[in-house]
Formats: sequence, C-alpha cells, structure tokens
Amino acid sequence: MAVIGGGAGGLAASIALARSLRSVIVIDAGSPRNAASAHAHNVLGHEGVNPLGLLAKGRQEAEAYGVQFIDATVLSAANRTQAPETLGFDLETSVGISIEAKRIVIATGLTDVLPDIRGWPTGGAIPFFTAPTATATRFRGQNIGIIGTTAMSYHQAMMFSQLSDRVTFLRHNAPAPDEAQRRMLDSLGIVYVDSAVEAVERTESGTVVTLRDNDSMTFDALAVGPYFRANGEIFEQLGGTVVDHPTGMGSSIPAEANGATDVPGVWAVGNSADISAMVVASAASGVLVGAQVNAELIMSSVS
Repeated sequence: MAVIGGGAGGLAASIALARSLRSVIVIDAGSPRNAASAHAHNVLGHEGVNPLGLLAKGRQEAEAYGVQFIDATVLSAANRTQAPETLGFDLETSVGISIEAKRIVIATGLTDVLPDIRGWPTGGAIPFFTAPTATATRFRGQNIGIIGTTAMSYHQAMMFSQLSDRVTFLRHNAPAPDEAQRRMLDSLGIVYVDSAVEAVERTESGTVVTLRDNDSMTFDALAVGPYFRANGEIFEQLGGTVVDHPTGMGSSIPAEANGATDVPGVWAVGNSADISAMVVASAASGVLVGAQVNAELIMSSVS
C-alpha cells in the first residue's frame, strides 16, 4: 500500500491500514497546507494545537504500527493494471526510490490560489483567513475586510458577520451583487465597497488595503476566498480526471463517499476530494478509506 501525502488524511489512512497488518509506505514532502498556521481549530480534545506538532505526533503513532516513511515527492506514477484482479502501480520518487503498490491512497491535498494582489501575504506577515470556522475566531469583534473573488464570497461575508459587526465587503473580482445579495448585505450591516483591490500592506496600525481609485482602508484582518486547486497531478497520471467544483471555487478528485475513485485501486482522502474538509474531517476520511481499502483487499483474495 502506498499513501501519497502525510497530512491528517494520509496519516489516518496509513494507521488504519497498518493496524490491520497491511504493509504501508507513506511518501510525504513535509509541506502541509496549514504549515504557516500557528494553531489548528475544531480539533476535538486539541483545540488550538500546533498543526505541525499534531502531524509529528501522528507520524510517531504511524511508525509505531510499522508504517514506513519516505521524505520525498512522487515525480511520476504509472498504472500497470491489466485486469481487475491484477491491480498494480509504479511510483518514482524524488529521492530515487521506486515503489510498487497494489493500492494507492492519494492524500496530496490542495493549493490555495490567492488573488493577484500586490503585497499579498507571505510568511504570515498579514493576518488573512479563508473560513470563519477555521482561524478567524481570534478576530471576533474586530474590523474585518472581505475580498470578493466569486459569487460565493457573499456567502462568506454573511458568515463573518456572525463574528463581528464591523465587516466590509470589497467586491474586487466578485460579480456585482444581485438583489438578494444586496438585501443580505444591508440587513446584516455589511459595508459594500464596489472596487478592486490594488495592494495590501501590513503597518503598525493594521492591514492597509489600497483600492483601484487610490482610496485606502485599514483592517485588523482580511478574509478571502481563494481558488482551491486540487493537487491532482498524480491522479491524472494514473488515468483519472480532476473536476471543477460545482461552486466554481476550486477543483477536486471525484470520489465516492467511501473515498473510492473511478480509477480502480486508487482512493482519495481529505482536501484532495473535499475542498471544505478541515483537519478532523480529513482525518476521519482517512480512517474510513483505510478501513475500506483493507476490506476491499480481503474481498479480492476470496476465491
């Protein structure tokens, strides 16, 4: 068994498989999506845990069950399956190690494609977040700016209005609000600014946003809806097709509720298959897929 990706979903899948006495190799480059975050939230029993610390502990647990780790990326993947009963895959890694696997779990996550704005945050210099259920609660009651990117940004603004009565919607690239969206903004007291954002800058007084007409506004934090692009290159090499999300907010690997994809022997967990999955949801999907793959392997050996 090969698990590509060592985030919450990949680690959970590897542990579930190893506990069922499966031989498991995890290939992980060590660059999780939330690496820049100091805290992970909505993690039952571990609220505010450091994301990298959580993964380090998960890796220790996996190793205790015999899971092997290769600190690398997968450069190429080939599907050498000839028939349903002869599933097989070949992986080439960036450290020169070749792997043969009977089944593959893809846990490569997604990439947040942020809007092209001058001065956009790097290294956590500017407080920004993508969802009110993640890290945004630390800015409760503060001055929050929402940078619009799609029609779903209006829904995002609605959700943030529960956290603060000082929310401003900066239209940027989002479509103009329809009548229902305008009523929503007005009824929730969300200030609407019909302008694109030219630049952002972190100052001692807060995050300064420069608009296209050269006006500027200062916020405690910014919220943005990025394009959630699935890291699906390996899936495509194995014969699969990454699909656009119905909302237009991103792409994902199409998978059934149990994680099975339309490529026999290939499964997907976490943000690879679900753009909305947070840490606990990703881990839960990994446990489910681990159990499903183990059962499928048992059934495949039944004559």
